Amino acid sequence: MGGLFEELKNFRWMLDLLDIGLVAFVIYRIMLLIKGTRAVQMLLGLAVILGVYVSSQVSGLYTLHWILDNFLSSIILVIVVLFQNDIRRALIHVGRNPFFADLSYKEETEIMDELVKACVNMASKRIGALIVIERETGLKDFLEVGIEIDAKVSSDLITSIFLPYSPIHDGALVLQQGRLKRAGCFLPLSQNPDISKTLGTRHRAAIGLTELVDAVAIVVSEETGKISVVVGGRITRDLDSTSLKRVLTRLFEPRAGKARKKR
Repeated sequence: MGGLFEELKNFRWMLDLLDIGLVAFVIYRIMLLIKGTRAVQMLLGLAVILGVYVSSQVSGLYTLHWILDNFLSSIILVIVVLFQNDIRRALIHVGRNPFFADLSYKEETEIMDELVKACVNMASKRIGALIVIERETGLKDFLEVGIEIDAKVSSDLITSIFLPYSPIHDGALVLQQGRLKRAGCFLPLSQNPDISKTLGTRHRAAIGLTELVDAVAIVVSEETGKISVVVGGRITRDLDSTSLKRVLTRLFEPRAGKARKKR
């Protein structure tokens, strides 16, 4: 009987360790998800409110305590409202849709080269462009407006789409499954007040989309001829051909990096 009790006790101990490990993993993933976003500031604000709530209870500030108590009683609803974009981004990560699915390493390299060539060519001619590349999260919700292309990735075709006299040059070009799928797509603009005033509509659209999904956006500035890459609402600016290809390779194709290391 004592042996059975010890086994149950050990089993309970293992369950506790598993429970702690799962909670720690969830917290770690949440921290990675909100890192560098406005969600961090909102969490700090909630922490301040919680601190004031505890202080009001200890110091006997009953009216303030009553107000905060009613506010915190609906904390789940408050969290859902405040972090709706972050929660949405986390949930849609369940569905996976890799950009380079079923493509060979050679095809992947060719696509990267064509993208970089097109961006560098447009930057040198001050042709504005916004290119969105799908990763794990589908972009179907953003493709309702746009012209279907379904063509092979070609630097000449990409450049022609964004020529000033093209009827679809103002919208975004979307790449899915290693192909040019749609052009002239309209994207949601970011509402982040901290965005630099020097950034135009294309940059704001790139930031706005990548705040919602895990896609990668490439922006070529019509005013400056600079190339930028936007991921997770964060922008990396002033890229040349070498740095652009390095960034894209790191973001999109782990196999490509592994293949290079093996050489």
